[in-house]
Amino acid sequence: MTNQSKKIKSLAAMALLTALAVAADLFLRIPGIGGFLTYEPKDVIITIGAFIFGPIAGILMSLAVSFVEMITVSSTGPIGLLMNFLSSATFVGVASVIYYRKKTMPRAIIGLCAAVLSMTAIMLLWNYIVTPMYMGVPRQAVLEMIVPLLLPFNLLKASLNAALVLLLYKGVVTALRKSKLVPERESKSENKRLNTVLVVVISAVAVITLLLVLLIFAKII
Repeated sequence: MTNQSKKIKSLAAMALLTALAVAADLFLRIPGIGGFLTYEPKDVIITIGAFIFGPIAGILMSLAVSFVEMITVSSTGPIGLLMNFLSSATFVGVASVIYYRKKTMPRAIIGLCAAVLSMTAIMLLWNYIVTPMYMGVPRQAVLEMIVPLLLPFNLLKASLNAALVLLLYKGVVTALRKSKLVPERESKSENKRLNTVLVVVISAVAVITLLLVLLIFAKII
């Protein structure tokens, strides 16, 4: 099989997974949690794609799905696009960066656990920054929602998605291999330099975010 043919099949598989993630977003969403939060399992499909094709592909899929969500079911416009992309890209990026460099079950579990914590921290910070803008509430009201609502919601959402990735990954990969959209032995020719840069960027963002979240909680206490 030529490199061009492999690229075309990879793009077809990514398009298929992106479409499935959009479908999950549109038809399996649970809105109105806590009044304004929504659970949807789109990150499960996107993370599986990132596990197969790498973190950069996963982040691009996250952006595409978030954009489709903005122009279909979302009522929060560009702010919703930003929040959805940050949530998905953080979860998908962290999990796949850790797993993709050495594809073993322990690294998948470590990557998904790191993704749960990173996404929760990122969303606590950005809810603190953005929620007052589109809900018209004082920032203190957002602080008071962190422990009873935002923290448990994001932890549960990310943990459920992580568990579903572990449950569904092998079946999805097997189906894609049978359809010849991915090879029996996945190529490791992903640009390592780009992945290394991504690791550094995600790590820096995670550290800064965790520090800011600690400062916010310090104010609450």
